[in-house]
Amino acid sequence: MSRPRRLYFGWVQVVAVSVTETISWGVLYYAFAVFLTPMRDELGWSRTAMTGAFSLALLVSGIAAVPLGRWLDRHGPRLAMALGSVLGTASVLLWAVADTLPVFYAAWIGIGLAMAATFYEPAFVLIANWFVRHRSRALTALTFGGGFASVIFVPLADRLNRELGWRGALVVLAVVLGVGTIPAHALLLRRRPADLGLAPDGDDPGDAAMPGALRSVPRSVAATVALRAPSFRWLAGAYVLAMLGYVSVTVHLVPFLIERGFGAPFAAAAAGLVGLLALPGRLLFTPLGSVVSRRAVVGLLFGMLAVSLVVLLRAESRVEIWIFVALYGCGVGAVTPARAALVADLYGPDAYGSISGVLALAITVARAAAPLGSSVLRDWWGRYEPVLASLAVLAALAALAVLRATDRSAPTTQEGREELALR
Repeated sequence: MSRPRRLYFGWVQVVAVSVTETISWGVLYYAFAVFLTPMRDELGWSRTAMTGAFSLALLVSGIAAVPLGRWLDRHGPRLAMALGSVLGTASVLLWAVADTLPVFYAAWIGIGLAMAATFYEPAFVLIANWFVRHRSRALTALTFGGGFASVIFVPLADRLNRELGWRGALVVLAVVLGVGTIPAHALLLRRRPADLGLAPDGDDPGDAAMPGALRSVPRSVAATVALRAPSFRWLAGAYVLAMLGYVSVTVHLVPFLIERGFGAPFAAAAAGLVGLLALPGRLLFTPLGSVVSRRAVVGLLFGMLAVSLVVLLRAESRVEIWIFVALYGCGVGAVTPARAALVADLYGPDAYGSISGVLALAITVARAAAPLGSSVLRDWWGRYEPVLASLAVLAALAALAVLRATDRSAPTTQEGREELALR
């Protein structure tokens, strides 16, 4: 008689990090906008000065992703995510008592480091090591849960601010962050299934010696080999081009719609619906990569961005705006988990953190440059239409570029084989 299969510990970790990602994104990222006005009213700081700290945090997180990725490959996400949660909690508490801009900026530098250590990149490293056949399913579960961060924490932060003031609200959120993430990261996370005598996906470790089992064993590419390969440059270039479009639209959608004659309530509702439609987008497109080529899925997402921008440019009615929202929202929701799965498919788990960290840095630079760059172009042209048209062209180029990101970076050279052997 065969023994009943136990719950695979990989799924326990997926549930845990899904919860911690929701809390971390909610407190460290989405709650910021709620406190801008009350902080300005009390402290007299300009909106530019305060948002500058937020942009600095994003830049710090991108820079930190590169060395952190190498650490994750060697040691796994457990210590990094636990310490990141501790640092994030302490930084939010420092934010709560900030009376000067230097203290405020110091708090956000700490939050930037915490973002790098607790947001999706370390969690993606965990999934890349614990799952192969069920990787899409794990990524869908992780990012779908994390997608509720803004839905939960923006209203919560607003309610706390009205009842306790912004300083009291931040103290409560810091406690939620610490209690909700530190124990889970410190106690539940493990580097690889082999550390517990398990195999990826919950397969029987004894099956590794059977014919056909090797088909589920991921091939890994050394980081130095992958990063020098043309395929990585195509992949990074594609994501940079697409991210310019995604971030610019997110920032400028409401003012564009108002400029085109739509009312402010309708513009805000359209922007809010984009976030809601991101959730079914993740459910639809992330598993699709297990059926067809992952590069084709990402190319489709970038193509949807280009088409949605064309629809937005030509839109003259609310129905056409809703069509844009459906295309754009579903696509933007799936683009991050699709990237995580594509990197794992192309390069394997062994150097995933290092490779993904460099890619994350390139994407972060694009995310930081997009709002300012699109604003400058809008002021130069005097209207949004040429900006959106340019972004549509860049999105189309991104769709073509990602199709060039093949797996030809496999370590077929003697140098690559020797480096992998050393790993």
